[in-house]
Amino acid sequence: MTELSDPVALGGGLADPGRMDGRLAVVTGATRGIGAAVAIDLAARGAHVIAVGRKVDALEALDDRIKSAGGASTLVPLDLTDGPGVDRLGESIFERWGKLDILVGNAGVLGRIAPLAHIPAKVWQETFDVNVTANWRLIRTLDPVLRRSEAARCVFITSGAATKLRANWGAYAISKAALNAMIVTYAAELGTANVRSNLFSPGPIRTAMRAAAVPGEDPETLPTPDEVAPYIAAMCAPTFDRSAATWSFSEKAFL
Repeated sequence: MTELSDPVALGGGLADPGRMDGRLAVVTGATRGIGAAVAIDLAARGAHVIAVGRKVDALEALDDRIKSAGGASTLVPLDLTDGPGVDRLGESIFERWGKLDILVGNAGVLGRIAPLAHIPAKVWQETFDVNVTANWRLIRTLDPVLRRSEAARCVFITSGAATKLRANWGAYAISKAALNAMIVTYAAELGTANVRSNLFSPGPIRTAMRAAAVPGEDPETLPTPDEVAPYIAAMCAPTFDRSAATWSFSEKAFL
């Protein structure tokens, strides 16, 4: 995690966001990898993090780490394939806080690395349920509370696989391409609202998903989620005014 005092340039047109006191952030897939790193980074900057994840014990472990970093969180045990559960999130946030400032749509699944003709229907459906439909439901339920913020920022985690199409990555790549189209569409629909919607492409990062996708790779050669987190936080800052943009961590540039 970068120093949180004076903002410094992160590279590629992004600046360290510094403090985020008083801001409320939803982070999905918050129990490990990039999601956990972003949740801790935002909390350390003063944001109150609503951490969404499937496993209670993992959420409680995250809460301990957030408290150790001097932050605060609210834990939401939720499987994002539970559509009605996701739908209730916006109403719950409105009743307790009245608005939402940050949404980091990080949760995702790899699916199966296999030819399209060999992917089981259940695996295909789950990949789209998590990578696409869950994010659509999040947009639908959280849009009203995001619009109540003076400067709401949405960042969804995409992948270079969405555009660098190759054999056997079909389920993951196609679902991420659909996510890209959805987020840019949402950005266009926001019009003059004080909400910005963008995409973040981390590239190869030392995560469990990457290990499953490329099992022979040496993880020590890859950047860690903690290195990525400040860049995502930068896109959550009120001063970040782009919308419908995709930022690449590996290239340190907007695509």
